[in-house]
Amino acid sequence: MLKPPFDKSKLPSRHVTEGPARAPHRSYMYAMGLSEAEIHQPLVGVATCWNEAAPCNIALNRQAQSVKMGVKQAMGTPREFTTITVTDGIAMGHEGMRSSLASREAIADTVELTMRGHCYDALVGLAGCDKSLPGMMMAMVRLNVPSVFIYGGSILPGRHNGKDVTVQDVFEAVGQHQAGNLSTCELEKLEAVACPSAGACGGQFTANTMACVSEAIGLALFNSSGAPAPYESRDQYGEASGRAVMNLLEKNIRARDVVTRDSLINAARVVACTGGSTNAGLHLPAIAHEAGIEFFLDDVCEIFRDTPYFVDLKPGGQFVAKDLYEAGGVPVVMKELDKAGLIIRDCMTASGYSIGEELDKITREADGRVIHSVAAPITKTGGVVGLKGNLAPEGAIVKVAGMSAEQQVFTGPARVFECEEEAFAAVQAREYEEGEVLVIRNEGPSGGPGMREMLATTAALSGQGMGKKVALITDGRFSGATRGFCVGHVGPEAAHGGPIALLKNGDMITIDAIKGEISVALSDEELAERKANWAGPRETIYASGALWKYAQQVQATYRGAVTHPGGKAEKHVYMDL
Repeated sequence: MLKPPFDKSKLPSRHVTEGPARAPHRSYMYAMGLSEAEIHQPLVGVATCWNEAAPCNIALNRQAQSVKMGVKQAMGTPREFTTITVTDGIAMGHEGMRSSLASREAIADTVELTMRGHCYDALVGLAGCDKSLPGMMMAMVRLNVPSVFIYGGSILPGRHNGKDVTVQDVFEAVGQHQAGNLSTCELEKLEAVACPSAGACGGQFTANTMACVSEAIGLALFNSSGAPAPYESRDQYGEASGRAVMNLLEKNIRARDVVTRDSLINAARVVACTGGSTNAGLHLPAIAHEAGIEFFLDDVCEIFRDTPYFVDLKPGGQFVAKDLYEAGGVPVVMKELDKAGLIIRDCMTASGYSIGEELDKITREADGRVIHSVAAPITKTGGVVGLKGNLAPEGAIVKVAGMSAEQQVFTGPARVFECEEEAFAAVQAREYEEGEVLVIRNEGPSGGPGMREMLATTAALSGQGMGKKVALITDGRFSGATRGFCVGHVGPEAAHGGPIALLKNGDMITIDAIKGEISVALSDEELAERKANWAGPRETIYASGALWKYAQQVQATYRGAVTHPGGKAEKHVYMDL
């Protein structure tokens, strides 16, 4: 028996489909082949970040079609649209990387504008690359419409000399090549096989970290993020997501009913126990900001501190996203956290059921290989650690997954670079010494502008065999693929006169990830004197355009590098206009 027609009297799409005054609007819809019945059903935005920039996004267009089928099955009318993506793997290591973090805001803004302009009633968002995942989730929470997120899936691992390889291996091979330890021919062989399919980077880098977050926070259906991008089985998750968003619409379950402080805590737990990307420390506060929730870097790091690390994924561990999927994926990971009382069970999810109800359906157990038991973790504290001290009064973050306790304490003299290019050139020329702390400043959200990732530099260090022999700190970011003792998000950033702006070569810096401290051996008086004599922010070449606008608007890193007042300042709810 067919459902009765959906009551649209309180839905946004009534403004474009109902009543005699909307005849011109309906004429446009007839022009696109919609039937009268379809016009008067709920209109569901199906937003993708599809483009031909990188393998992360190339499969999203196909996957969107399965989502649309699911919406139609549940008597909704899907309307597909696309937004931008800047893919870090292509943008990395040059000026283009400044566009990456700013693209997160552009994605959220363009999805919001499209939804508002066309009065769509609900949203299914598909994303595949680092900033597109949080950008899409931010739009969902900002609009507060019934929403379901679906990840485009990870890339399959490449095979080289009998081993699984990822793009991380290629970045590190560049360092080996520069050091004379790898021939050009071998480098070319590796680059040709490292990325054999569509999909986002396969390790627990930023894309897969945020894909895990999408399930843990409740915006994605359980297990939907796991299957690699080329698997046709992804279509069933697409269809299910389309049906699910119609169920949420019927029950009036909105994005902020799902994304709460408790669900953000669950998401941070999953980042910690999987050794996820430090970028989650930027994106979780930004998602929270859209709901008007204060959930800053400190809050994220506090959760990291008391969460065991028990999922063995690259870059700190051995396995890739495909292996995690085959071991049971995020649901099995959360089931282990639940055994230790580390999951808040009553959080709502995209299925319309709570996290606890969904976990009770999971029959698989940890395999002890990819997913260890929470009772016998790889380490007792999370794979990501927050730091504070006189060098980072607003905090900093470091990934320690795969590092021994001895490797988590480092003291050495500073070698200061004014930008990433300076540091990369010095690393290439081996103009640094073992035991030093390399400082890359003026790479923060405002001062960069754009808060670039430093993967080219950190991968070159690892490729030279020096990843464990030096430390690196920056007010910029690190790729989820970075390994070694690399501290990012140092705040306040140099452009805002933070202590990192005042450092000189030879200053003794101590980083202690066990105690959560980062300090420079300078008195408060010396720092104050240097601040008084500080010449001010370094001038950038961005005096107009999108990056100039971003630099003017962007707030502090610890707040998520957000660019608008957020949910706390709202004076209306889009769904209720």
